[in-house]
Amino acid sequence: MKPDLFQAPDYYNIDELLTDEHLLVRDAAREWVKREVSPIIEEYAQKAEFPKQIIGGLAEIGAFGPYIPVEYGGAGLDQISYGLIMQEIERGDSGVRSTASVQSSLVMYPIWKYGNEEQRQKYLPKLASGEWMGSFGLTEPDHGSNPAGMTTNFKDMGDHYLLNGAKMWISNAPFCQVAVVWAKSEEGRIHGLIVERGMEGFTTPETHNKWSLRASSTGELIFDNVKVPKENLLPNKSGLGAPLGCLDSARYGIAWGAIGAAMDCYDTALRYSKERMQFGKPIGQFQLQQKKLAEMITEITKAQLLAWRLGVMKENGTATTAQISMAKRNNVDMAINVAREARQMLGGMGITGEYSIMRHSMNLESVITYEGTHDIHLLITGLDITGLNAFK
Repeated sequence: MKPDLFQAPDYYNIDELLTDEHLLVRDAAREWVKREVSPIIEEYAQKAEFPKQIIGGLAEIGAFGPYIPVEYGGAGLDQISYGLIMQEIERGDSGVRSTASVQSSLVMYPIWKYGNEEQRQKYLPKLASGEWMGSFGLTEPDHGSNPAGMTTNFKDMGDHYLLNGAKMWISNAPFCQVAVVWAKSEEGRIHGLIVERGMEGFTTPETHNKWSLRASSTGELIFDNVKVPKENLLPNKSGLGAPLGCLDSARYGIAWGAIGAAMDCYDTALRYSKERMQFGKPIGQFQLQQKKLAEMITEITKAQLLAWRLGVMKENGTATTAQISMAKRNNVDMAINVAREARQMLGGMGITGEYSIMRHSMNLESVITYEGTHDIHLLITGLDITGLNAFK
């Protein structure tokens, strides 16, 4: 088991833009990842299993609902703290960050924002502590980039709702206690419903044979005449804007998280370039290798500044959906390119589990697709700057 020697790059002294609290939160998450994630993650990725024993630790570092008020069990932190936690967790593994992102932005966030006080008190403290894990049901077998076309539906049966349909590519599904599920009413309006494990007709089969996010648990949510109590409907927002609001929060976290994956690949390649000897000198002395490293740190630095500025706007309540889309798309694209270049620098060693780069590369192939694909985010920016809708 190799020691975690990670040293975070900060070429533009961005730490000077952070508060003391930001640094404390970031450093606590970084040390936890070094201690609890790095030593085991390769093994769990190889066997395609989520390390459930780290759930308590994720809760302790504030990874579940960092910005949820303390009264509901959250850490009561700001948006930059949330981003920094996601950065450090994804530095360890994108799949682990996915677990935390879903819990925070896609389960706790809608209950906090769209739920009533009874729902907040019932669910949020248990989700914040990791006692309960949640999942988010939006994507369907035939409706990914077009969630408005969903066919999952519910009918008013008088004293309860009857839910039918299926969701797929759902993180945390196989072991979640609750799922925030988006479905159409008989009037065709999209609403959020809280579905609990144990409800008859609700099953969560696991998705196998993934080459990406192997240390994350992925599955389906199947609803076969599930009786959902009426008090489990999220009352304070409906329509497609409700789940998309959750995705704004999650995409923001991804914009930070992807930087962590890129940092890890860069740091690994930089260290390797100083140790690996060829033709009588370290490969870092060759011009082409320096070109790769210089371009990596340049792109990482640009992404850091983009995420920081977005974090300031997010905290002020001024960040738009389109601005979040731009950061998610740019930073994930940056990370996947850094991973590919770093992999080449390590030669054959780059494909082995002795180093983290190939695992990051495979993981980022999912991150560039989920919560808005690379191309969909491009069109969101295009719509914003032209006012012309390419989706219709």
